[in-house]
Amino acid sequence: MSPSGPERRLQKLEWTVMRRLDGLLQGDYRTIFKGQGLDLADIREYAFGDDVRHIDWNVTARLDTPYVREYLEDREINAYFLLDLSPSVDFGTVDRRKRDLLIDFTALLARLLTRHGNRVGATLYASRVERSIPARGGRIQVLRILSELEKRPRLESAPLTSLSDLLDSGMRSLKRRSLVFVVSDFFSAAGWEPRLERIARRHETLAIRVVDPREEELPDIGTVILTDSETGEQLLVNTGDPRFRERFTAAARRREEQLSATFTRAGVDALVLRTDEDLVRAIVKFAYARKRRAGRRAAMGASA
Repeated sequence: MSPSGPERRLQKLEWTVMRRLDGLLQGDYRTIFKGQGLDLADIREYAFGDDVRHIDWNVTARLDTPYVREYLEDREINAYFLLDLSPSVDFGTVDRRKRDLLIDFTALLARLLTRHGNRVGATLYASRVERSIPARGGRIQVLRILSELEKRPRLESAPLTSLSDLLDSGMRSLKRRSLVFVVSDFFSAAGWEPRLERIARRHETLAIRVVDPREEELPDIGTVILTDSETGEQLLVNTGDPRFRERFTAAARRREEQLSATFTRAGVDALVLRTDEDLVRAIVKFAYARKRRAGRRAAMGASA
């Protein structure tokens, strides 16, 4: 019997993408995520050799003596994927759509996590929150999520995406401290930003942005009809007008700056996945950037 679509896709990822990732990261997946399956066990006085990142600065300031937090570490990470499958993720101008990136990334990270004994779950949003999959372990769970993603039909148009609904649903589903991946192009009605901050205060949260290069800069291809994938609204534009292309690029740049500020304010690291970039290269670059930032934070804590 030939394997199903989800099985074929997962096998391809395991034999190609995952093997390359294993080689480049050398199994050190903590560079991608810290894993905050941690419960506070005690607070005690600092001893030489303790990790300075565990210093409780509030207690230290009150008692005028360094104190550190001790944790009981769960052996499992509970990971949850909040997945935006709204019409705008079906956009793509190279050899794949943003939806393909979203599915491959989710399947890859879910399999990496379950392979190490962790549990994964997901919430799927299209025109509304359509499905919540409770966290479980094992390869079968990854195939279950992958099957749900692949069978979701492409929507021609829908109400403007509401990431607020997706994040609210995610918060309701998270019963314990978790690693949360918000996977979206972040084209959404306003109001989701405070919700992202609330999730990030409780859970280790990563923003995974799927991006196509034509969302950042338009080529000169004459007069064309642009269609809003969210609403279906169409607009006739002249891409040969350099001033129009400049305004388009400037608007895209402002949106980048606003998103970057939002993620920084929420304390959320963002991984950008591009349809014209290799998935493994993007993940490895992100992993080592996180590792460098963690090292700088540790050094700053030690010098404080």
